Amino acid sequence: MARAFGFAYAGLSKAWRTQRNFRIEVAIGAAAGLLCWWSGAPYTPVLVMAGLVLGLELLNSAIEALVDLVEPSVHPTAAAAKDLAAAAVLVAAGVALLVGILVIGPPLVSKLAGVLGGGA
Repeated sequence: MARAFGFAYAGLSKAWRTQRNFRIEVAIGAAAGLLCWWSGAPYTPVLVMAGLVLGLELLNSAIEALVDLVEPSVHPTAAAAKDLAAAAVLVAAGVALLVGILVIGPPLVSKLAGVLGGGA
């Protein structure tokens, strides 16, 4: 079990070092978490969506690496596999944005109205 966690940690570490989009998505997830904390919005839906986006980003990176290993030259099928994996991340990120707006939006607006309006 410890060995499996070691491999998983190595993958996360490699993703953090080499995948710019992964780092950006972690930062966006952290910002969403801070907005939940500050506004009093529920964490669970935001945490689930952030985990989904990050997990799909890791799968996308794995698929890209595997496709590049198997087919180093440009091939329509290889390109389609990479495009489809990227599309999965895009769909999840779009849904995550929508969930974030729906979950964080109302309490954030209320909190901002209170702060800017001088209320509690």
